[in-house]
Amino acid sequence: MSDPRRIAGLLGPTLIALSVSEALTAHIWADVPVTQVYLAGTLWFVAGLAILRSHHQWSRGWPVLITPMGWFALLGGLFRMCAPESAQRSVPPPAALLSMQALLLVIGVVLTIKAYNRADT
Repeated sequence: MSDPRRIAGLLGPTLIALSVSEALTAHIWADVPVTQVYLAGTLWFVAGLAILRSHHQWSRGWPVLITPMGWFALLGGLFRMCAPESAQRSVPPPAALLSMQALLLVIGVVLTIKAYNRADT
């Protein structure tokens, strides 16, 4: 199995689980302590760094979806680590949040299909 497929096999299901669970439990994020925002940022930063260290390609085809997700995780995590209060206050409106979750769900489904489809190389 190639590196993009291996990363997609982890990233795709994770994006699906995150987008669905956050859509179903959006109300729990209203009163999250700043320390948890910082911790979540640290985890996102490490995940993004791991993705970019193993896959940093801007080529044609589906594997290119992995690189922006790595940058999104890295920069979003860094923002949450450096300014946790600001990250907590900058929650987008419900419609925008739902749109972002839908986009992450679609990317997660595409990556999962590509990672686990034997016919696709």
